[in-house]
Amino acid sequence: QVQLVESGGGSVQAGGSLRLSCVASVQIPSLKYINWYQKVPGKDRELVAQIDGDGNTVYAASVKGRFTISRDSAKNTAYLQMNNLKTEDTGTYQCHAVRVIGLDYWGKGVLVTVSS
Repeated sequence: QVQLVESGGGSVQAGGSLRLSCVASVQIPSLKYINWYQKVPGKDRELVAQIDGDGNTVYAASVKGRFTISRDSAKNTAYLQMNNLKTEDTGTYQCHAVRVIGLDYWGKGVLVTVSS
């Protein structure tokens, strides 16, 4: 069982920045993928950013150039640096880890609120 605990959410004005953290209960290199998802009420959960075991990254078009996903193996932590935040970035952000295909884990999520 892998536990994921997010932190760093909060309220910020448009144009501001936040850094989300996701602490894993296992060593980061043992995870095939680490993802950050955005959940907005009434909408499907959306993949925002992904980092794989080799450090390759993928971003949703809406956040490319503004968000950066990274990981620190020494701290068993993944990060999502969110810059130039927009009101549409508001939502609950969940950390998701894939150990192997078919075996994945979710954090409870943190709320990010961006006001105009």
